[in-house]
Amino acid sequence: MPQDSEHVRERKAKREACLKQGMAPYGERFLPIESLQAVLDRFEEGRKVRIAGRLMARRSHGKSTFCDLKDETAKVQIYVKQETLGPEGYEQFSNLDLGDIVGLEGSLFLSKMGERTVKIEKFTLLSKILQVLPEKWHGLKDVETRYRQRSVDLMVNDEVRQAFRRRSQIVRQIRQFLDERGFLEVETPMMQPIPGGARARPFVTHHEALGMDLYLRVAPELYLKRLLVGGMEKIYEINRNFRNEGLSVRHNPEFTMLELYQAYADYTDMMNLTEELISGLAQSLHGAEELVFGDRAVHFKRPWKRISFYEALREKTKVDWRRADIKKEAKKLGIEFAPADEAIDVLNSVFGEVVEPDLWEPTFVIDYPALLTPLAKPKEDDPELVYRFELYIGKMEIANAFSELNDPVIQRERLEKQVEIIGGTKKIDEDFLTALEFAMPPAGGLGIGIDRLVMILTNRSSIREVILFPQLRLSPHLNPPPASAGGGEEEGGVLLS
Repeated sequence: MPQDSEHVRERKAKREACLKQGMAPYGERFLPIESLQAVLDRFEEGRKVRIAGRLMARRSHGKSTFCDLKDETAKVQIYVKQETLGPEGYEQFSNLDLGDIVGLEGSLFLSKMGERTVKIEKFTLLSKILQVLPEKWHGLKDVETRYRQRSVDLMVNDEVRQAFRRRSQIVRQIRQFLDERGFLEVETPMMQPIPGGARARPFVTHHEALGMDLYLRVAPELYLKRLLVGGMEKIYEINRNFRNEGLSVRHNPEFTMLELYQAYADYTDMMNLTEELISGLAQSLHGAEELVFGDRAVHFKRPWKRISFYEALREKTKVDWRRADIKKEAKKLGIEFAPADEAIDVLNSVFGEVVEPDLWEPTFVIDYPALLTPLAKPKEDDPELVYRFELYIGKMEIANAFSELNDPVIQRERLEKQVEIIGGTKKIDEDFLTALEFAMPPAGGLGIGIDRLVMILTNRSSIREVILFPQLRLSPHLNPPPASAGGGEEEGGVLLS
């Protein structure tokens, strides 16, 4: 157990003092209350209010004190006077620490500076802080510490909290968009006997009662397609996928995916739906079809650019990759790969190195090699290619879509070929193939990475900034941030840098 700092010991002593004085340091229910934003919106001098929040700054003047109270919605100035609370009550209030959560009752007035203020007539300590908030100007410098101490990050950093409110709004609007178009939200298993639907290394777990290994899903695709077979024609799921791969500013092993399917449609319908959805989100959030990501503008005006996978590679490298010795040409470009890597995977790496860095504006990459996409329908005029697109925005893949392969004979051939190439844990899902034999309608399927989409729409450079609790490497216990020399008793509260 880490050693307590002097500040923490002092606060624990205050907790004990509260108990001895008969004041509970962790109070009970305190309802009904008004949000602080509602107080500001309905400000009327003399009106009685009942509010609650966290003390974030204090300015004492002898027998009176101004404080900042903060809740989820806003910050409001409060005024405490000994004459109102009495000597004992005022002393108890003066012993409160920044970060304590309090319930307050009082009336509204305008201060001499014209600031809307609540004059406190009664207070209740609802939760005693034992740690110390980060110092106002220096805050938490280490980014990883902010993620590990997300509660503190959210508490003192309004911009961070607003980003997650925006994330919630984005997901809510996606659901509304799909619901209005007749899509039905469904749920499929997160623990699966066979990891299917994407080429990714799965996480393995074990079910004791069944005596069998299960896999956290890498994608819900094969289960959602079973629902198409069953007659559910427009379906979607927003939920977690798990891929046992590396960490980066664009990758988290647990991530949120929107996946949807529409019977009797194809990948061109998915393009139109994707454009409409994301352009609408940009318009709703920013009031325009243009927003800033990083230090550059992204334009969402439709229609978006479309480029061919092989043609984009040819344009960048002057090589005909459909006929070239892929590994030989990749070596010339300095692309690193293992000798055992399949040529088609090396080709995918080449695309990532030479084409993706220029895909800034919304761009659909189409006409992918069939070997890269075993679940997509082959093109009628060129069966080595499939009806597939990937959407790139800000140099990141945001979405992936197919005209879904619904021929069970070709699907089996494709999956058998994939197992032959990949080996390992890759197995054929016979239940899925049996379902296809009952006839799946032609369909368009679409997957959108919610985390990356939120990054674009909220201008965040790292996926960790849009996931409340991202996966982090193990590290020794991180001590709480040090208190400021002045104990944080200054106007404006505290802020994470």
